[in-house]
Amino acid sequence: MFSKLTALVMGGMLVAGSAMAQDTNIKFTLGWKTQGSDAAYLLALEKGYFKAEGLNVVIDQGEGSGATVTRIMSGAYDAGFGDVNAIIQNASTRPQDSPVMVYQMWNQPPFTIGVKKSSGINTIKDLEGRTLGGSQGTPTMRLLPVFVRKNGLDASKIKTTNMAPNLQEPMLIKGDVDGVLVFNITSYFNLVLNRQDPDKDYKWFNFGDYGMDLYSNGMMVSRKLIQTNPKAVAGLVRAVNKAMLEIGKDQNLGMTAVAKYDNLVDIPVEKRRLQYSFDNLIVSPEMKEIGIGDIKDDRMARAIAIVVEGYQLERAPAVSEVFSREFLPPKSERALTYTKN
Repeated sequence: MFSKLTALVMGGMLVAGSAMAQDTNIKFTLGWKTQGSDAAYLLALEKGYFKAEGLNVVIDQGEGSGATVTRIMSGAYDAGFGDVNAIIQNASTRPQDSPVMVYQMWNQPPFTIGVKKSSGINTIKDLEGRTLGGSQGTPTMRLLPVFVRKNGLDASKIKTTNMAPNLQEPMLIKGDVDGVLVFNITSYFNLVLNRQDPDKDYKWFNFGDYGMDLYSNGMMVSRKLIQTNPKAVAGLVRAVNKAMLEIGKDQNLGMTAVAKYDNLVDIPVEKRRLQYSFDNLIVSPEMKEIGIGDIKDDRMARAIAIVVEGYQLERAPAVSEVFSREFLPPKSERALTYTKN
């Protein structure tokens, strides 16, 4: 009788222990198809950094950095890599449902106007009298009127035409449009894949250089996850931060994880994209001052005002509705050193 009772008790303890030891399941969406700029998430997965935090993270490809927000709001995903400006839009009308940015990765905005150097467009004033192509609903297209106003351009002299995203670079190459309203980290490499030289033959007017002081992509999580399992959120941030610091010093380490996740990626091109993200979107004086992952509240407030104007939102969400630094490691643990290799 004693042995049976002991066996039952021991069995119950094993079951309970097994239940307690189970990892928290996290469904994570990337911003798009697998790219080199996703390396931190894939390295954290491949090296077991998520597991070490008690997390069972499943990573899926995405449908656009703005779509990350809607995927999380639908309840299909717990976290993802996406655009903070899409959070601002949704937080304006559905603050109780909109996700929260918890690790701001891209400190600089990728929104840009790309033109051929041979077009004669040497300054933004030269955009007047020209036709710009863009995909309807994208931030670069929607925020163009704010860009125009802030820089004293004549909106009546700048024509825009809507086109599918996959047609923007081909039409620019052919000369069917004078410029394209795009994401630099996307368009630059679309030109590379079209056997163009985006440095030698093209010029880029990045919004961030012309008064559009916006943040962009990073890791966001659902409000439900924050409320029900803040420990998991902190674990996600620690794991990704650890991977980011390692990739800053060794991009090949990140690309090994990317290739393991998706063996169809073009490794040389995607390594260039990863390095491009550091050179143009991540490393900045602000990032060096406050550490990777954080923001400046006053700058975010200005960014929110730009998005409110561009998207004609009725309510400006508070910074706290958009971003939380509650889960960030100390600044000393977020000091990123970038060495291109």
